[in-house]
Amino acid sequence: ALAKMLGRAAKPLDPAYGMESAPTIAVIDEDACIGCTKCIQACPVDAIVGTAKRMHTIINAECTGCELCIPPCPVDCISMVSIAPLPLPREAVLVRAAHARTRYEARARRLEPAREEKLSSLASTQGLPASATPPISRNAVLEAIARGKARRAGGNGGSPTT
Repeated sequence: ALAKMLGRAAKPLDPAYGMESAPTIAVIDEDACIGCTKCIQACPVDAIVGTAKRMHTIINAECTGCELCIPPCPVDCISMVSIAPLPLPREAVLVRAAHARTRYEARARRLEPAREEKLSSLASTQGLPASATPPISRNAVLEAIARGKARRAGGNGGSPTT
């Protein structure tokens, strides 16, 4: 799209930044799924549906193939499957990317109240104001560095004094 806008020929993707490949989506082996919900929490575009202790499934049209759901799965029931034999045309990739961005932003908005509540709860348990944790001052950092240097210079080999 950028090359077209500039009136130049499009260049192929630089292999140093990855290789173009066929698009993939995640597939859950429904017989092996234990319903842990870890994949649901990891999916940045809410392409996985299910509930605790029940089988989950992928919404094929929404899956971006990012593979972020694979590592948290404790039973390795998620695999990636190609949905097209060749890389998609750039225009199709741009459309899919825009759709994925929209879903990601919607998920972030949906989860924001829970995130705020968690931060507020954490701050209250630490006796801090709910607005934010206090920043570390430059002086505090410099004092800590000075204490470390003094401890090392004290001849105890850098180990803290007991």
